[in-house]
Amino acid sequence: MKAVLCKAWGPPETLVVEDLPSPAPGKGRVLVAVHAAGVNFPDVLIIQNKYQLKPELPFSPGSEIAGVVKRVGEGVHGFMPGDPVMALIGWGGFAEEVLVDEAKLAPMPAGMDYTVAASFGVTYATSYHALKDRARLAPGETLLVLGAAGGVGLAAVDVGKLLGATVIAAAGSQDKLAVCTRMGADHVIDYTKGFRDQVKALTADRGADVIYDPVGGDVTDESMRCIAPFGRLLIVGFTGGRPAQLRANHLLIKDAEAIGFTIGALARLDPAREKKNLSILLGWLGAGRIHPHVSHALPLEQAAEALALVRDRKVIGKAVLV
Repeated sequence: MKAVLCKAWGPPETLVVEDLPSPAPGKGRVLVAVHAAGVNFPDVLIIQNKYQLKPELPFSPGSEIAGVVKRVGEGVHGFMPGDPVMALIGWGGFAEEVLVDEAKLAPMPAGMDYTVAASFGVTYATSYHALKDRARLAPGETLLVLGAAGGVGLAAVDVGKLLGATVIAAAGSQDKLAVCTRMGADHVIDYTKGFRDQVKALTADRGADVIYDPVGGDVTDESMRCIAPFGRLLIVGFTGGRPAQLRANHLLIKDAEAIGFTIGALARLDPAREKKNLSILLGWLGAGRIHPHVSHALPLEQAAEALALVRDRKVIGKAVLV
């Protein structure tokens, strides 16, 4: 089977594609023939040894997959060969076959496309957990989504609307803002031109109740100047290249909160909640209430290109390997 391998820490261009033996599933494990794998910004970081997960070299990146059960190991009773499945895994997804713990597998809803199944797990699970569980976003509140055309950002626009918020989507080009509008954003702003005054104008000078920030750096610094009293800043990531240096006096003056989280911590610390959230999201997806957006679908052999597109912010929504 073919696999994309990280054999030395470095940028996407250092990845190689090699033929490897088909792995055998041990006790409690399932061998999945991968039909599609989602591409996410953490995949760009993990191959450079810049992510909190530190796999041993060599390894395949890729944290979300959809495919078909090929073989099952001893003690596996919930799945059998031929079952269509999906899973969130730490790494290993950029391969034609991958071993997955049975507990991490979920059955794919009937009729779901593999590309769709591999495009929403990480981003929508992240955004739902951040907005619902951590920020306690309430109907009628204003949500400002920064980096709104990226994977987690566009999912936050989608989920935020479903949770009853007024959504302000901030992105860096007209093409990206147009997609945010189609996803239901109430207002869109080009944050490359500064956004503090625009947000204040859209909220009658009050500011945003919840700010969803996967960008960091200067963008976070400016967002703290348009947060509402009792607002919540969600620290989702640092695609801008550096973490922000938050000034505690801004939080103090606004009675505001800065909330950090990772979806990986949820899986590790509260797997029951992770499964419950995924069940809710799958129900919404099956009912057509959320709308994963895939701008790029590339073959496995072009994994390096897909990661470079994500790194260079040329993807709107998600890229998927098929």
